[in-house]
Amino acid sequence: MKRIELEIVALSHSMTQSHNYAVVLGERRGKRRLPIVIGSFEAQAIAVALERMVPNRPLTHDLFKNAFDAFDIQLKEVIISNLLDGIFYARLVCVKNGELFEIDSRTSDAIAMAVRFECPIFTYDFILEAAGVILEEQEGGSFSTVPAPAELDEDAIETWPIDALRGRLQESLDHEESDMAAKIRDDLKRREEKDSHRKCIDKCIYAEIRGLMLPVFPRFFYSLFLHIQVNIN
Repeated sequence: MKRIELEIVALSHSMTQSHNYAVVLGERRGKRRLPIVIGSFEAQAIAVALERMVPNRPLTHDLFKNAFDAFDIQLKEVIISNLLDGIFYARLVCVKNGELFEIDSRTSDAIAMAVRFECPIFTYDFILEAAGVILEEQEGGSFSTVPAPAELDEDAIETWPIDALRGRLQESLDHEESDMAAKIRDDLKRREEKDSHRKCIDKCIYAEIRGLMLPVFPRFFYSLFLHIQVNIN
């Protein structure tokens, strides 16, 4: 699969999900952009590193970097490796004593780590084809987004960005393509139900953590220590 190097081009409020943010990644050698919705804490972690701010105490991702440094682990690169049901998946490609290993990570955490290590961020062409957009300048200097020019696979609509799905639904209705319209409606309904379920779970987890003040131990930090052998004499 063709790999494409990305860079952070913007960090702003999400236009589609309130209380969330969007980090926009862009091709280093192209015009396509990849917007990814992230939470406010992850946005703060990325912004602090981009602005080279030094907090009084280490933030979570600063702690991760300190742990990597303490155990002589290098973060070689970050790969946004998959897109499934509108969710991006990422991997941290690490090196220790010449051994290469990968750690599963949320994409927002992976980007926050990449900024701290100043390492490259990559994705695959099929992800940009499915979720990439191109900014087109309109009259008056404003911009609009359009789907990336690569053809979307109609046999895999579950990988399409939601805006492309809605546009294709309207086109199907205009051309009386009832089978395609029904297929798209079903996929949109499934995504809405899944998003509603995810929000409900998030609220429950947040309420539990807020009430009990339990520490959150990120999954990829645990995975990291599976690769480290610490000898205590």
